[in-house]
Amino acid sequence: MFDTLQDRLAETFKSLRGKGRLTDADIDSTAREIRIALLEADVALPVVKEFVSRVKERAHGAQLSKALNPSQQIIKIVNDELIAILGGSTRTIRFSKGTEVTVILLAGLQGAGKTTLAGKLGRWLKEQGHSPLLVAADLQRPNAVQQLQVVGKRAGVPVFAPQPGNGVGDPVEVARQSLEEAHHKLYDVVVVDTAGRLGVDEEMMAQASRIKAAVSPNETLFVVDAMIGQDAVNTAKAFEQGVGIDAVVLSKLDGDARGGAALSIARVIDKPIMFASNGEQLGDFDLFHPDRMASRILGMGDVLTLIEQAEKTFDAQESRASAEKLMRGRGEFGLQDFLNQLKQIRKMGPLSKIFGMLPGMGAQMKDAVDNLDEREVDHLEAIILSMTPAERADVSILNGSRRARIARGAGVEVHDVNQLVNRFVEARKMMQSMGPMMGGGRGAMPGLPSAMGGGHQARTSKKKSKKKGKNGAPVRRGAQRNAPDAGQGSAPAGGMASPGGQALGPFGAPSPGAAGDFELPPELRKYFDK
Repeated sequence: MFDTLQDRLAETFKSLRGKGRLTDADIDSTAREIRIALLEADVALPVVKEFVSRVKERAHGAQLSKALNPSQQIIKIVNDELIAILGGSTRTIRFSKGTEVTVILLAGLQGAGKTTLAGKLGRWLKEQGHSPLLVAADLQRPNAVQQLQVVGKRAGVPVFAPQPGNGVGDPVEVARQSLEEAHHKLYDVVVVDTAGRLGVDEEMMAQASRIKAAVSPNETLFVVDAMIGQDAVNTAKAFEQGVGIDAVVLSKLDGDARGGAALSIARVIDKPIMFASNGEQLGDFDLFHPDRMASRILGMGDVLTLIEQAEKTFDAQESRASAEKLMRGRGEFGLQDFLNQLKQIRKMGPLSKIFGMLPGMGAQMKDAVDNLDEREVDHLEAIILSMTPAERADVSILNGSRRARIARGAGVEVHDVNQLVNRFVEARKMMQSMGPMMGGGRGAMPGLPSAMGGGHQARTSKKKSKKKGKNGAPVRRGAQRNAPDAGQGSAPAGGMASPGGQALGPFGAPSPGAAGDFELPPELRKYFDK
């Protein structure tokens, strides 16, 4: 959604590289380019004026840090201001205390995605340990009740629907009865899906107000389609004046619109963005983090969200066992282990979406990431599944006739089988050789996933350090051998670690500070060179 803005800002910052200091002319020129970029992204004019004014004020008055060059200093200022206009900090649900039921009221225009979002929110609440109940209070739109029942079933969340809908029933009474149902069956959160209209009108506002008065919600969330541009801001203003809203939920954030509504709405109506829906699947929904969104807009990735998704997806025991196999060597780590890890990665979502969260990938390799063909990974899986268990465990037994049989079974050419086997063996050797550098290498996996951990850089740095060791004095070489690993406490190459240091599996992500130096390793280049 923010591709246009991201590209324009990247070009603007590129023009500042190499400058030893910022002149007033540089600051004015940069501010002008930022203003154009924001206006092209459909950001509201008052927000653009305030944003640019703040950036210029801070850039003129800033004492440039010695640790940052002028380009980096401007990026830091823009990042801080982006976080501010996106809401500043993450806003969470205000739950009721004690045994009282928490009520969440969803409001918005028809077509904004309220019913689907109700299912996503119910699923998210269930994952957080709550017992939610979805309430079908949209009795006007045809089949809205049936849609919520289908979505609730997919999400594994019960739906309270005493009225058939399609113009029949009183939504206020349904909302009131839902509280009795929640108390009777011990649900702790009630999510009320209300009716929308094709435009803001008095009837819609009056009905939403009556439902709100009947259930006294803890949170009134305004659901807005992020693709409708500035009209989203106007609609949010109308709902705030007519009903009163506590926070905003952005739906369809994965669309191809310019994203100005997301950058405008929080500042214009002075209400935080609480949740964001960025896909069609029920799991494509989470809390909105202003700092992470700002980081993604500036092409610095979103490693924290990637880590959180990995923690939800990866089987820690299986990943640890596979890592131990790999580090022991002796060829114990086979293609079946690799396939298991690959399947866990794919559970996190499309690879293009995952790669887009890596630092530098969104800006520097956007086209390659967008054009990534998931079918190539399907071919990898087909090749491995065409092997016998013995062949997956020990690729050294794969002679010519076996490879020909596997190619026929997978519907590929023999050279595709050869490429997979050769890359797997090379990656496995690389990861095993890096074991001492990783303090045992727990969490490291070879092949497709591991490559994202910066294996190419690690291999290069290893060669350089080896060369220095030969040329240095014995005492210096001894000091190098006894020095602690530079990467201690961070995610190992080819693996992923939580903030607490726990190995999370095979997806190693470089730190945000390394965004500018990120380079795709050879093991993954074939997927982008198609």
